[in-house]
Amino acid sequence: MKERELRGLIADVKTGRLSRRGFVQRMIAVGLTAPMAGMMLSQSGVAMAATEIPYKPTRAGGGGLLKLMYWQAVTLLNPHFAVGTKDQEGSRIFYEPLAGWDGDGNLVPVLAAEIPSKENDGLAEDGRSVIWKLKRGVKWHDGMPFTADDVVFNWEYARTPETAAVSIISYKDIKVEKIDDFTVRLTFAKPTPFWADAFVGTYGMIIPKHLFADYVGGKSRDAPTNLKPVGTGPYVFVDFKPGDVVRAKRNPDYHVPNRPHFDEVEVKGGGDAVSAARAVLQTGEFDYAWNMQVEDEILLKLESAGKGRVTITPSGNVEFMMLNSTDPAVEVDGERSSPKTKHPLFSDGAVRQAINLLIDRTSVEKFIYGRTALATANFLNNPERFRSKNTKFEFNIEKANQILEAAGWKKGADGVRAKDGKPLKLVYQTSINAPRQKTQAIVKQACQKAGIDVELKSVVGSVFFSSDAANPDTYPHFYADAQMYNTTMPQADPQFFMNQYVSWQVANKENKWQGRNVSRWQNKEYDEIYKQAEQELDAVKRAAMFIKLNDLVVGDNYIQPIISRTRVAALGGKLTAHISGWDNDLWQLASWYRDA
Repeated sequence: MKERELRGLIADVKTGRLSRRGFVQRMIAVGLTAPMAGMMLSQSGVAMAATEIPYKPTRAGGGGLLKLMYWQAVTLLNPHFAVGTKDQEGSRIFYEPLAGWDGDGNLVPVLAAEIPSKENDGLAEDGRSVIWKLKRGVKWHDGMPFTADDVVFNWEYARTPETAAVSIISYKDIKVEKIDDFTVRLTFAKPTPFWADAFVGTYGMIIPKHLFADYVGGKSRDAPTNLKPVGTGPYVFVDFKPGDVVRAKRNPDYHVPNRPHFDEVEVKGGGDAVSAARAVLQTGEFDYAWNMQVEDEILLKLESAGKGRVTITPSGNVEFMMLNSTDPAVEVDGERSSPKTKHPLFSDGAVRQAINLLIDRTSVEKFIYGRTALATANFLNNPERFRSKNTKFEFNIEKANQILEAAGWKKGADGVRAKDGKPLKLVYQTSINAPRQKTQAIVKQACQKAGIDVELKSVVGSVFFSSDAANPDTYPHFYADAQMYNTTMPQADPQFFMNQYVSWQVANKENKWQGRNVSRWQNKEYDEIYKQAEQELDAVKRAAMFIKLNDLVVGDNYIQPIISRTRVAALGGKLTAHISGWDNDLWQLASWYRDA
C-alpha cells in the first residue's frame, strides 16, 4: 500500500467515512497486524478502541486456589529490578501500571481513569506532553491511598542512576509533575510518538512512595518491600521463597468490582518446561504453565490427555544467538567482557558471517518448535509493518568453509581452524531446557563441519535469568563467547525493544549489568537513526526507520536471529485467562476465572 493511500484511509477514519474496524481489516489484508494498525491510528489522533475483558463471575472470590507453574522461578518482587520475564510476571501479581496492552495492541486503563487522547485533551498536538488522569478510590494493600505522589515518586526512583533500575530508560529523559492528587503531566524534551512507555505495561508497574521513599539510590536494594510487596493489585502478599514459591491471597478492597475470582494464588517455580506442561495438560495438578518452550510433538501428545490446552498468542518475541563483541577471557578494571575490549575471534567479520550460515533455522522450526514458531532472519518480527523484507537466511556449510578459508582460517591436524595462533574455539551458553539444548546441538554439529570447535554450556534457568548483579552466570554478564535466549517484546511498538542495541544501554559493571545492550555491540549509525525514530511523529516514516535498525543489527552478524516465537502457555481445561502478546501473561490476572 502506498503512503498516500494509507494517509487517505487514516483521514477517512477521522472523518467517520471509514470505521476503525474497517481500517484494521484493510490493514490486515495488506499484511499489517491489528496492534500496528491501532498504533498508527493512535499516533494520527484517533482514540484507541475500548476493550472489554470477558468475565463471567458475578462476585469476587469463591474460585479457590489458582496454581501457576513457572519453570523459571521468581527471584525478586520489585518490578524496577526485574531483568528476567519471570520476575516481571511475579511482580505483576501485586503491582499495576497506569495501563496495559491487550492482544490487539490497544491500551487498557488499569490505575488510570482513561487513556489519554487528543479528544480528551490528554495528548498535546506537538507530541511533547501527555496528561494522565488517575483512578480514584484505589488503595495500597496496607490501606494507604494511591495518588499522583506515588506516580511522581516512581519517576524519581527509576531515573536516579544509583537506584540501578532496569526501567531507567523509560523515565530518565522525561519530566513528571503533579497537577493535582489525581492528575499528572509527562513532559518530553522532544516530540515523542511513543508516549505510552512510562507507567505502562511491563516497565510501568508502580510501587508505593510511603514504603520506598527511604530507599532511592544506593540503598535501593536494601528495601524490605523488595521481597514483601505492597501493591494495588488483585492479590495481597502472603509468602515468598526466592527461587521457589510465591503465595498471595485475594485483595478484599480491590478497585475493580467483582474481581478477582480466586481466593488464593500460588506461583511455583523450578523444574523444566516439559514438567510444567505435563503438570497442566496431563495430570491437571496446576491450572497454568508459563512459557511452554517445549517441542511441539510433546505438547500435542500431552494435550491428548484432555486435561488442558495449549494457547498460542502472536507476539514480537525472538529466540536468537548473540556473539560477544567483547573479550570474556580478559579482565579490565575488575570486569570481564569489558566494553574496552574486542573479541579475538568475532572481530573478524568472516567468522560472524560463517556462523550465520551454520545455523539450520529451518530444522529448528520443523523438528523442535513446530506450530509455535517460525524461522527468521529478523530480530524485529512484529508487528508486521516493522518486519524487514530485505533480509534472508541460508544454511550452507560449504559456503561457510569457503568464507573461513578465504579469510585465512586454516584447519589444523585436529580439524579445528586457526589464524595467527588463535584457534577457532568458542563457548556457547544458554539456559537449560530441551529445545535450547537441541538447538545448541544442531549449531555445534554444523560448526564442527566447518572447523569451529564449540563447547556447549547450559545454565539453570533460575540462575541464567537471575536479576542478581553478583552472579557471574547471568546472561547480562555474558562471560561466554556466544549465548542464546528469547527476548520479549512487551509493547505493541518496537521503540523499547530496539533500544537493546544503542550504545548508552551497554551492560557493564558500572550500571550493575542492568543495561539492556548485553552484546555490547555498538554502531554510530544505529544510535543516530534510533534517536530520530524516538521523535518522528509520522508513523509511516518511523516504521521505515525501525526496519533500517533491524537491518543494521542483523547485517553485522553479531546478532543471529533463529526463530520468531509466539507466546505459548498451558491452561487447565476450565480456566479462562486473558493473555496478550504485548504485555505480561498476568496483565489481566484480576479477570482470570474458572468455570464451574
